[in-house]
Amino acid sequence: MSRSTRRSTSRSRTGTSPALTGTVAAVAALALLPACGSGGDDPSGNAGGGGKPVTITFWGWAKGSREVVDAFNASQKDIRVTFEEIPSGNAGGYAKISNAVKAGNAPDLVSIEYPSLPEFVSQGALQDIGAHLSEDVRGRLLPQAVELTTLGGKDWAVPFDAAPQAFYYRKDLFARYGVDVPTTWAEFRAAAEKVRKADAKARIATFFPDDPTTFEAMAWQAGAQWFKAEGDTWKVNTTDAATNKVTAYWQGLLDDGLVRDDASFSPEWTSSLKNGTTLGYLGASWGAGVLKGTLPEQSGKWAVAPMPTWDGRPASGMLGGSTFAVPKGSEKAGAAVEFATWMATTEEGVRARIASGTSSAFPAATALRPVAKEAFDAGFYGGQDIYRLFEGAGASINPNWAWGPTTGTTNLAIKDRLGKVARGGTTLADAVRAGHDATVAELKKRGLKVEG
Repeated sequence: MSRSTRRSTSRSRTGTSPALTGTVAAVAALALLPACGSGGDDPSGNAGGGGKPVTITFWGWAKGSREVVDAFNASQKDIRVTFEEIPSGNAGGYAKISNAVKAGNAPDLVSIEYPSLPEFVSQGALQDIGAHLSEDVRGRLLPQAVELTTLGGKDWAVPFDAAPQAFYYRKDLFARYGVDVPTTWAEFRAAAEKVRKADAKARIATFFPDDPTTFEAMAWQAGAQWFKAEGDTWKVNTTDAATNKVTAYWQGLLDDGLVRDDASFSPEWTSSLKNGTTLGYLGASWGAGVLKGTLPEQSGKWAVAPMPTWDGRPASGMLGGSTFAVPKGSEKAGAAVEFATWMATTEEGVRARIASGTSSAFPAATALRPVAKEAFDAGFYGGQDIYRLFEGAGASINPNWAWGPTTGTTNLAIKDRLGKVARGGTTLADAVRAGHDATVAELKKRGLKVEG
């Protein structure tokens, strides 16, 4: 049986969502994928061969990355990894990667989140790594994550984690103010009003004006479909009923002063958490490690709950989630993928990252989630089994969302306007509409068929 036949058979058994399958088909039909080489060190994916070690460079920002590199380097002698920490993708990391590819001096491996992968592929910035990924490795990973990294029938990245949404809250302050943990968005607003009434300086959570991805995850959770591929046409709609519901809801919270509007992970945001004037954080599974690393003095005071939903039934979008990709120009793809696979699919790789104490990654390798749970010190959350909660949230991720090939353009247009919303300079609806218009214009500029 050929590799392509095996892959097709394997996928037919996974129950892949129609939206993801449609995206893959459209990317292929629209010829978004340029022909890139797959590296030159060894087509088999092996490195070293008993001679001089192969040295590769890895750029990333995820918590625990340096500890993982150290563990990998200590585990064998065939591959040496040099790690460089770069800003998170939307904070400058993606621009740095793109510029390095254009200049011909890109590293051998980079972190790229699922939403941004199609754009890097469409720009010809990455290599097809299919020659280095075995069916065994693919079979260990969440099928939906594999589909998100498989475009036009080619493999563009090794999935690392999934990122279902979660609500983090100060259980001691919720108890002090008599606030129940909200299970619906209606209850969330009521809780926000109660928090402000109890303490005029306190707010239940923060709206991040610099981070369109958090808003997009909310729209995803509500059932929105911004991008839909049909045949050779992209259908773009950021003003569907689900998105309009989310937009109106958050506009109301901002207009009524029920949430903060600090930039994500800024000194202002961190200070409000430290002094107890922000009681909650609407984040994702990886946020557990962020809070733990940021607020060690508050150990035992935080808990995690499922994301509030519109009807009280479990539902989640995905906020981020990372992959490992090989940039165009690297001649060490085999060694890079071997390292990426070790990080994503081995107990040693997952344990090293989470034992760092700063990461709460929810592995795409489903069999390794018990390892992640064991390695994560849940004392910060009073011993709560947060990975069980992540499992439930992951199972409730809406399968009908798809990412388009111009995420950077979409997000930049939205971000440019979000910062003005809280000051009354514009509205969330206007910001989202700007993202729609910029997306349609960019797709047309690339010569693609668009409806919307």
